Amino acid sequence: MPRSASVSECMHRSPITISEHASIAEAVKVIVDNKLTGITVTDEAGIVVGVLSEIDCLKAILNSIYNDGDPDHRLVGEFMTRSLNTCSPEDSIVEVAQSMLETQQRRRPVLEGGRLVGQVSSGNVLWALMEYSRRKA
Repeated sequence: MPRSASVSECMHRSPITISEHASIAEAVKVIVDNKLTGITVTDEAGIVVGVLSEIDCLKAILNSIYNDGDPDHRLVGEFMTRSLNTCSPEDSIVEVAQSMLETQQRRRPVLEGGRLVGQVSSGNVLWALMEYSRRKA
């Protein structure tokens, strides 16, 4: 894939985020209402501190059902993935795709100078790879 095929070509430029102090119930509503597979989590200063996937939400809801019964009392920060894999707008789509396969994580916050400038999902990368393969044919 040529160098010009970068994350900037397929990333969402205004990703929806949620606070690590929001409830799991709030996160589920945002994810479902926006048809997302996950969401970037930020702290009070807007710094990316994790990602919350649908699977993380399932774990949280089941945990809540078996323990206290109320997902409004469980916080995003308790269930999000803190082990961050990020990328920059200039990163190669192919390298990001390979990293997603290795880590089994379907989304990457896109950072530039430590600041969140977008998010790229496996669906975005898949679309970009298909577009490239069609142009090449």
